[in-house]
Amino acid sequence: MADQQGHTRRYVRDTMSREMLDAGTERDLALAWRDKGDEAALHRLVSAYARLAVSMAGRFRSYGVPYEDLVQQANLGLMRAAEKFDPDNGARFSTYARWWIKASMQEYAMRNISVVRTAAGAAQKKLFFNMRRVQAVLEREAAGRDEVLNRDALCLAVAEELSVPVADAELMLARLSGPDLSLNAPQSDAGESREWIDLLEDDTAPTEDVVLGRIEGARRRDVLADALMALPQRERHIVVERHLHDEPRTLNRLGEELGISKERVRQLEERALARMRETVLRAQSRAGAPHAA
Repeated sequence: MADQQGHTRRYVRDTMSREMLDAGTERDLALAWRDKGDEAALHRLVSAYARLAVSMAGRFRSYGVPYEDLVQQANLGLMRAAEKFDPDNGARFSTYARWWIKASMQEYAMRNISVVRTAAGAAQKKLFFNMRRVQAVLEREAAGRDEVLNRDALCLAVAEELSVPVADAELMLARLSGPDLSLNAPQSDAGESREWIDLLEDDTAPTEDVVLGRIEGARRRDVLADALMALPQRERHIVVERHLHDEPRTLNRLGEELGISKERVRQLEERALARMRETVLRAQSRAGAPHAA
């Protein structure tokens, strides 16, 4: 680690001593790379603006990402800018490169601040990179009023300031409040200390219970289907219309359809359900009886 940090410090000092390009030279180098694939021109262009990448990398150190990694990522953004730069658009390369470096650094910081993936949409980026600034301003203003913002009030104020949902502000504040902790980390420094994961309760059913439940559910559906099909056609029709539709038919409607009274429909329904119960009980009795040797 010390060797890597020393190498980074030497690299940073070296970038500060490199040449400064005027607009004409910068354009000539960009044209040579775009039109002729001149890699020497590309190297000179990127080398001259490495100080810009280093400078912008320093602005992201507060997000807890190693500075060495930030410098490397900034250089990747610089290389991407050089590859896509169009010298005919009238802009200086530094202006164009600044956008690519910033985009590269933002994506890297959001990707590496936590093992939990952060959404990379425009609203989430805005929240991620403005949360601490807005939080500091709000807390300073509250202190001036001799007030202390609790977490709920802070999230609400941040959400209003940045025009984002309160839930998003709460989630981002939690993610930025501290580093990730491993569930396999010990709960204390004691030698036989349990891991944090031991506190998590697994409320899912055992695999064998799930499988047996599915088998039993399928068997019950088969028994009910057999019991239904064993009914006379008119009784089966009443049961289906009264119990197997999202919007059950009324006794009056069924009576009008079948040409019988509402009371007669009710009697047929009760008889059909009683027959189905008997069929199901017989099936359960057979299933629970020991098999013949």
